[in-house]
Amino acid sequence: MHGMKTITAILTATSAAAGVMTGVVGGVVTGVATGALTARPASAQTSKMPDIAYVRSGDIYVSNGSAEKRLTAGGGHSRPRWSPDGRRIAYLSGAQLWTMNADGSGPKRLTTRAAAGPSWSPDGKWIAFASLSCSGGPGVYRIAATGGTPAVLFPSECRSEALPPEPAAVAPRAGSLTDRLRADDAVAWSPDGAKIAFRGGECESVYDACLSIGTVASGGERAVAAYGGGSLETQGFAVVPSWRTDGARLAWTAYQVGETTADNQPVHLVEYNPATGTQRTVGGTLDRELAYLDTTHAAVTAQYRGGSWVMLVGLTDGARQPFHQGSQPSVRPIR
Repeated sequence: MHGMKTITAILTATSAAAGVMTGVVGGVVTGVATGALTARPASAQTSKMPDIAYVRSGDIYVSNGSAEKRLTAGGGHSRPRWSPDGRRIAYLSGAQLWTMNADGSGPKRLTTRAAAGPSWSPDGKWIAFASLSCSGGPGVYRIAATGGTPAVLFPSECRSEALPPEPAAVAPRAGSLTDRLRADDAVAWSPDGAKIAFRGGECESVYDACLSIGTVASGGERAVAAYGGGSLETQGFAVVPSWRTDGARLAWTAYQVGETTADNQPVHLVEYNPATGTQRTVGGTLDRELAYLDTTHAAVTAQYRGGSWVMLVGLTDGARQPFHQGSQPSVRPIR
């Protein structure tokens, strides 16, 4: 995608909108801003800040700096996800799966089945989403990006079964931040197209909550995070997975309550290495919904000024820069 030099060039700026002098640490603007980021190249380099789609007050916006464009109206929209070629956005409206062009034109509903958290296949031909499975729990489906009949991917035993009746669309979950996140069924298709990360799976027969990586071809699953049940004494969840563009890392939003206060972890971000099984916490407390900018930077949803903001975060140095008020960021691929 784009590297450190690109992000450094983009974010080296004095933000007129923020009204403060900012500097660059590890390629991310530092300093406390009082408004949205003004992004511009620091030199004659032609690199552009990638467009970031995000949600505010139930509508989808796009920005690559201080200016922003509203793509939807009327509320009820969520989980925008850029297509691999950057020409379209998949999103949820009324808890059903839609697509639109990058400028907000041409909205098209793909299915009347209640859906959650879409993710594009790397070739742009398919969109994966979560919905009720034949087992009665959350399942993962795919549908052609142009529309058609959904097909089951997980659980694999449902692939040979008739599709369950279409569940009615439900209103967005209310309650606290942890209550809203706990049942978020957003999925993430790996950059090589071979795997999909999703909440739940076969591991729910053992644990109270878990996150799985499923292999598309075989239908096999492996749990990468689990809470409660078995020998585990912690409660919590792992949701909203996101692959790094090279596939070498998988991030997710987590929450944990243990037997002691020392075991408790408020909402936070975990970055996982699928090759080694190691993981680490990135970002700050209440950071969530990570979308990678490159291997060392991300856009996340953070708590800022008493509300949810898209924050640009350095994953190695912890530098932070407010971007725009909103949540659920998705980064447009740069080709």
